[in-house]
Amino acid sequence: MSKRSAIWGAWAVHAFTASGAALGLMALERAFERDFVACFAWLAAALAVDGIDGSFARALRVKERLPHIDGDILDYVVDYLTYVIVPAVAFLRSDLAPAWLDTPLALAIAASSAIYFGDARMKTADHWFRGFPALWNVLVFYLIVFAPPAWACAALIVAAIAAMFAPIVFVHPMRVTRLRAVTLAALGLWAASAALALASGMTQSGIARAGLLASAAYFLALPWLTRRGLKPAP
Repeated sequence: MSKRSAIWGAWAVHAFTASGAALGLMALERAFERDFVACFAWLAAALAVDGIDGSFARALRVKERLPHIDGDILDYVVDYLTYVIVPAVAFLRSDLAPAWLDTPLALAIAASSAIYFGDARMKTADHWFRGFPALWNVLVFYLIVFAPPAWACAALIVAAIAAMFAPIVFVHPMRVTRLRAVTLAALGLWAASAALALASGMTQSGIARAGLLASAAYFLALPWLTRRGLKPAP
């Protein structure tokens, strides 16, 4: 590959990452309109971009070829929109909690996640996330699909906020090597179940709910299954 082609390839990777922001904007517009199926479909597309852009960046040595563009910062900007802001708005528009409760919870999600994204210790040396990795796009999706009572929504959100700063770890499915084949299978189960939930209009589909619960149980149990432990590596 020529130097010019390599640089254009690096720009293409950054453009691919940045496309997540455009997908997030489409999701945000749908969240305001309470079209949660379309909202989370757009977020799923953004999640797919986020899941594979790092592999492209490493393969094309983007950091070497475009050192003045910080791909990590670009990634965090896009992730804050798609992982935090859009799902927080979706929660506000979902009527899962009364107005006196949903606004404080959404504000807490936005503020606490901003601190989490600014923590240089967000990832451990062996590629686990330190604390709950602000996957509000996933948690709010679960809340809308399962529609628990308001007190349960509040309890889960408060617990997730606390978990962002707790001495626990969560797997990065694409980078952690221990049990990777099983983890990718669980990720496939989750993706298929989420797609089924979207296809059914995010109603309480028994098969989709079972798959979502099973995959969530696996990811929550994975630190113990791998003996990774509760305390992240320094």
